[in-house]
Amino acid sequence: MARQNAQKSQPNPAPKAAPERTEDKKPVATASAPTSKSAAPTQEQIARRAYEIFQARGGTHGNPEQDWHQAERELRLGRQ
Repeated sequence: MARQNAQKSQPNPAPKAAPERTEDKKPVATASAPTSKSAAPTQEQIARRAYEIFQARGGTHGNPEQDWHQAERELRLGRQ
């Protein structure tokens, strides 16, 4: 008769699940007004302010690029 191994083999434990990968979550920018001086205004905010500058001038022809740059500067500095 064949000799049987006296030691019982232990079943392999279930493999451990790999930990889930978590991605670094970055804050999502909103279209609200800038909260600090370093926050860049959105294109829409600049366009609105440039239009306000145009209206304040009486709607007369001027330089739309200058209006845009002035609006951008004002919004970056937090003034209107």
